[in-house]
Amino acid sequence: MLRSARLIFNPVAGHSDPNLDLEHIRSLLADLDLEVVQTTPEVGADELARQAVEHGVDAVIASGGDGTLSAAANALIGTGIPLGVIARGTANAFANALGIPTTIEAACETILKGHTKTVDVALCNGQPMVLLAGIGFEAEAVELADREAKNRFGMMAYVLAGFQALRNMKRFEAEIETEDRIISVEACALTVANAAPPTSVLAQGPAGLVTDDGLLDLTIVAPATKAGALAATYHLFQSALSGNPTDRDDIGYLRAKQFKITTVPPQKVVVDGEMIGTTPIEIKCIPAGLTIFVPIVGEEAPSEKLEGLPHLVIETKD
Repeated sequence: MLRSARLIFNPVAGHSDPNLDLEHIRSLLADLDLEVVQTTPEVGADELARQAVEHGVDAVIASGGDGTLSAAANALIGTGIPLGVIARGTANAFANALGIPTTIEAACETILKGHTKTVDVALCNGQPMVLLAGIGFEAEAVELADREAKNRFGMMAYVLAGFQALRNMKRFEAEIETEDRIISVEACALTVANAAPPTSVLAQGPAGLVTDDGLLDLTIVAPATKAGALAATYHLFQSALSGNPTDRDDIGYLRAKQFKITTVPPQKVVVDGEMIGTTPIEIKCIPAGLTIFVPIVGEEAPSEKLEGLPHLVIETKD
């Protein structure tokens, strides 16, 4: 039974009054021996979570946007210390991807009930990854959705940035190496997901991503025109809502334990909402690497579809 925890609170996350939010959280978690620490420009959630691990806390609770939650989660990988999530950001992709309630009341209730689950994480070029890595179109869109736009428009900032990136959409050649084959294809976006909310539409090729199967899911988006890109994006959004895998010829998906991706020309890469540079990248799954407080839900594994992608070449590795 959870008795004590460290709460890592980001006072500049979201659009509500942080003092009222913190007071509300304290009242809801009053039964816990709760130590509260706040992030600052100098000390981030990752450092505060590492300090909590060194102090041997029973649990770490993070409250803030996706950057705060991912940073805290990264520090807890492999420790077995459970993470409680109280999402207060713009997109709240972290919570939505892992099936965690996004209201303060429901999130605190989830933590107090004490149900935990181990989920996979990954390393992308040695950097911890909880959600996904986007290459090409998605990375461009995330880069365009700056902090000022998110503060002003909220979730619409990502939509507006997506349309802006669409105007400059370019195809690229990609070589995708897994543990058993090498795939060459032309695409405008590649997304390697460990977990992804429905709003991360470019990760929705297989739909219903599984977070504890020891595998990563790659979605390949390869439309020939901007009109095709719009149609493919809308189709992926429908896949996310329905839970059914995509069946378009210009969208493919597969699952593997690891991916090595090179592109010509090099493409921008975003990992868990943060730009990390350009391709090439290597991503490897870490099964059951993170323990989190979650409601109990069931999941089904997606399959695979590659047929119909342009200039597709698949080589089986010995």
